[in-house]
Amino acid sequence: MNIVIVGCGYVGLVSGACLARLGHHALCIDLDRDRIEALKKGHCPIFEPGLTELIREGLQNGHLAFAHQMPALTSAVDLVLIAVGTPPAANGEDADLSGIFAVGREIAQKAVGKVLVVTKSTVPPGTGDALEDLIQRLRPDLAVAVASNPEFLREGSAIDDFLKPDRIVVGANEHCASLALRRLYHPLTEQGSPLVNTARTAAEIIKYAANAFLALKITFINEIADLCDATQVDVREVAQGIGHDRRIGPDFLRPGPGYGGSCFPKDTRALASTARKYGVALSLVEEAIASNERRKKAMGAKVASALGGDLRGRHIAVLGLSFKPDTSDTRDSPATALIASLLSQGALISACDPEARLEEPELTSAIEREKDPYQCAKNADCVVLATEWKSFLKLDFARLAAAMRTPLMVDLRNALDHAKLARCGFRTVGLGIPPHRPVTLRATTLRRPVAQVAFAPVSVLNGSKRQQLAQPQ
Repeated sequence: MNIVIVGCGYVGLVSGACLARLGHHALCIDLDRDRIEALKKGHCPIFEPGLTELIREGLQNGHLAFAHQMPALTSAVDLVLIAVGTPPAANGEDADLSGIFAVGREIAQKAVGKVLVVTKSTVPPGTGDALEDLIQRLRPDLAVAVASNPEFLREGSAIDDFLKPDRIVVGANEHCASLALRRLYHPLTEQGSPLVNTARTAAEIIKYAANAFLALKITFINEIADLCDATQVDVREVAQGIGHDRRIGPDFLRPGPGYGGSCFPKDTRALASTARKYGVALSLVEEAIASNERRKKAMGAKVASALGGDLRGRHIAVLGLSFKPDTSDTRDSPATALIASLLSQGALISACDPEARLEEPELTSAIEREKDPYQCAKNADCVVLATEWKSFLKLDFARLAAAMRTPLMVDLRNALDHAKLARCGFRTVGLGIPPHRPVTLRATTLRRPVAQVAFAPVSVLNGSKRQQLAQPQ
């Protein structure tokens, strides 16, 4: 099939490169000329494992192309896929749909005869209806169908998610649109990937509901971790115990410093806002949003508590800036919220991340960036693992401890072996994990051989029966 994809951001690039791998011809459009020229040369503007190689493969075999202008949408184009951003609106809650409707207006100008428009972007329920109305109002002569095909891509594993999806959701009110999308994904459904066919608005809700449910699950285990801290219980044992229940499952049951990124925060807020407009109270979602914000702010207090409460002049090394490993995305990252909190308490911050770049100028100017984690931790009073990059998990922790002024590790991802860290000299603090102290090995002498231990009989009353028990004196 011949596909025009509007938007060369994360979703557009992954979708275009993967559809090209499946044998389709994808033309990706973006207004950013510099980005398009770089992509034509095989330079990917975002970090996503395997994406650069996939883009270059598509360019070489002719299945993938880039342009900064939308072509005429003749019968040679099977569908137009909209993958532009839908960031938070000015009120911080609703989704900004200006990009979606701008594409709709351009489609109305460029379409010839009939056109199938597919929204890949995450949009509130009813957006497909509004987009279809817009195009038909601008072009009453045009036969237009609008469908919803939400993405379920995890940053860091997006290519695998696209090519081996848990499910493909197709929301279409017209049979022809449903058939076209079935054809688009035939290479995947032929291999066993399930396709869920729904009404258009149902597909839009599915995307929001999926992200909100996962956010709820993260929020739940984070609160259970707080209870485990208070009761000196290991939350990993609790998560394992409930995760074996097939109704619950083990995924998203790892405590952390709160969810972040480009999806969960904005999508939960947009879902709650949309529900309020319909007079529906999503109290669980609303509380998850509030709880997540509280948690991100509480992480600074947790680090301060580990250091005795006063952070003025204390050097804290933060490992990780992105909201999760294998991505450069720092949007709504718990790490940046943590750094802001630590700075406000007077701490001196050094930070290390393999890929991420801070977008906030005030944070960038206030911290020291180091490429080397050992240099980052030099003379530090505390190291905080904020993002569990594999390179951080494989550090020489004895060397790291030796570089620090005070070998204290605050593991906000519960990703490290705390017993091993203790053997390397660290005092450790986790989330819902009993603290570990540095291991000190001492030579011990057995003062009294076991053979000399004498036992005296002790009488105990067990119901109506008296038993003789041996007890060491």
